[in-house]
Amino acid sequence: MFILFKIKYTNKEFVTIGNLQRLNSNDKIWYLDWIINNMINKTEYYNETPIESIIFSFGFKRGRAPNKEIYNQNLIFQNYHNLNLPITINPLKYGKFIKQVNNIFVIQINDKNTAIITQFKDHNEVEIISGGNIIIKFKDEFVSENKFVRILDNKKFYFENNKEILFIKEMKTKFISKLAKSKTLNNKFITLDIETYIKDNVLEPFLISIFDGKDSKTFCLWDYKNSEELIINALKSIMIRKYNGYKIYVHNLAKFDVIFLLKYLVKLGLVDPIIHNGRIISINLNYGKNNEYNLQFKDSYLILLASLVDLTKGFNVKTLKSVFPYLFTNENNFNYEGKVPHFKFFDNKLTLDQYNNYKSKFNNNWNLKKEAIKYCEVDCISLYQVIDKFADMIFNLFGINIHKYPTLPSLAFAIFRSNFMSENIIPQLSGKIANDIRSGYTGGAVDVYIPKAKRGTKTYCYDANSLYPSNMIDKLMPVGLPSYFKGDITKVDPNAFGFFYCKISAPDNLLHPIIQTHVKTLDGIRTMAPLGQWNDMIFSEEINNAIKLGYKFEILWGYTFKGEIIFKDYVKFFHNLRKEYPKSHPLNYIAKIFLNSLYGRFGMDDQFNIINIIHKDFYPDFENKYFDNIIEKIDLDDYVLVFYNKTDSEEDNSTHNVSISIAAAITAYARIHMSQFKNNPDFKLFYTDTDSIFVNKALADYLVSNTKLGKMKLENVLTKAIFISPKVYCLLTVDGKFNL
Repeated sequence: MFILFKIKYTNKEFVTIGNLQRLNSNDKIWYLDWIINNMINKTEYYNETPIESIIFSFGFKRGRAPNKEIYNQNLIFQNYHNLNLPITINPLKYGKFIKQVNNIFVIQINDKNTAIITQFKDHNEVEIISGGNIIIKFKDEFVSENKFVRILDNKKFYFENNKEILFIKEMKTKFISKLAKSKTLNNKFITLDIETYIKDNVLEPFLISIFDGKDSKTFCLWDYKNSEELIINALKSIMIRKYNGYKIYVHNLAKFDVIFLLKYLVKLGLVDPIIHNGRIISINLNYGKNNEYNLQFKDSYLILLASLVDLTKGFNVKTLKSVFPYLFTNENNFNYEGKVPHFKFFDNKLTLDQYNNYKSKFNNNWNLKKEAIKYCEVDCISLYQVIDKFADMIFNLFGINIHKYPTLPSLAFAIFRSNFMSENIIPQLSGKIANDIRSGYTGGAVDVYIPKAKRGTKTYCYDANSLYPSNMIDKLMPVGLPSYFKGDITKVDPNAFGFFYCKISAPDNLLHPIIQTHVKTLDGIRTMAPLGQWNDMIFSEEINNAIKLGYKFEILWGYTFKGEIIFKDYVKFFHNLRKEYPKSHPLNYIAKIFLNSLYGRFGMDDQFNIINIIHKDFYPDFENKYFDNIIEKIDLDDYVLVFYNKTDSEEDNSTHNVSISIAAAITAYARIHMSQFKNNPDFKLFYTDTDSIFVNKALADYLVSNTKLGKMKLENVLTKAIFISPKVYCLLTVDGKFNL
């Protein structure tokens, strides 16, 4: 068949569209698409001038028409790995039609590449062939007349009107693994206490006590030449085979600077410290002839988060912490004996009644050496009893050995992984995705809105009950394999869930802005909730909440996740445990600290600096190699403590058991919860902290409860309240108590 296509316009003008075409009986679909394609690509004049009629001039001839010689010269291409892929779901628009067998089309794209397209009802499967080899395969899914999705490997490209509107790539990541429970409790540990006095504004040790569960040993400065000899002898007493593998707990080790223990330990064995943000987390010491034995020094405060006074009472141990006038001691009065030192030399938490009770036990025979030794030994014994009881409780409840974990968040994380977490659910996030999400990771909002209440009016202070756990228990968390996207994800998925980098516009007249951002100032990075416009990474649910107040978001790119409730059992267990026992019971305290310690572990920045201790003879060579990577160095007499980063050539093969998306989502949910008290016409808002508000009237009953998670609890009614700046205020309660 020979056919020529013409158009007659209303202005009587005739136009021939394309050349004379030779067709076979199976070329109908191809020819219709050819007509449409040629019409689209004519000038604006021909497209817009009204058409009067369409004219086909045709004739017939026996035999088959030869292969067509026309390629589609007006295709728009997608460049993918240096390949030009036609942006169309219509097989006949790929280029020059070769043949069709049932639902399979063979199309010549250009002189080099041929497309074999298998057409199904809702999608096409495409193979591009060059030189007889398949160079790429992909799938095009039909969405609507002008929309389709191209799937290439783990990537999706969304097209609308021949333009890419969205790109999505599923990312590969490992998952945080489930943790096996410990079969036995290896309860080998020692407690160590160091008493100090202040000399030239530096803490100087004068007494060290050690308790291994049976025996106490005490080392006194007056028995040695100096404090160095005191410390060395005390440390050597536990560096024996008997104590191999023991943990050495020192309560509040962080009160000493980094140098304090390290400069002595380096003289006794191989030292490997973990130091984060200037705080000692743990110190491993290998000793012995071939360094075959090991001790690990740990700060018990990091795992118990309370003073020893409170811990001994909370755990109801036999030996309670005693009192001592630690400010009274100096190198000139070790031999003091007489009256009990004045009240001012004791801890400021000691009440006058407690002081008088202590004083009544002596009759001008108070002996500093004797009382200091007793005080130090009692501290060691009481700390041992607390840790021993805590270890038993945690092991019996969860099958976890506390001695494996240096901090409370790491212990809470282990309990969650071993008792409550499902397998292959929480992704390990590191590198760019972690840094991107962390850039928008902010905590609670702390703001002053009205500095002072009117004279004669009352101010009501409310705290949220377990703010973070209340938002963990029933909220969707970002889990599963994340996907990166570029474009506005909500055009394709209005319910997209994750973290989106947006251009943010705050409403001009908003009294209490609710979207926070990091701002660089002369004093460092600060967090604020501004008005105006800025770009930032933000959690999708916080976007949805802010839109209600008039915020506008232009989504540019980001990461999507699957949403799933993952903390319900964990929070319910500890919340019920806390309700079951009175505040005086240790399990109530345990429940409280674990409820509030888990979420932050997911947001921990695990990119620790590398720490090395190098003898000064070898340090110059080390410095030459790592000069650009050295962050800090600290003198340790004959050694140098060095903090440095990895070089670019050193690969990171470590396991990243963190997931910043979880922590960022929890803090965002908490801000959403607290935002209901902002811009609220029912009351005036003076001040907000992460989980508290100060308002000018009592809240409605449905918002208040002393026990329910997330509800507000009335903490104080104030007759005067002055708010100077975040975290700085002066309060006077109705019963006359000041709070600064």
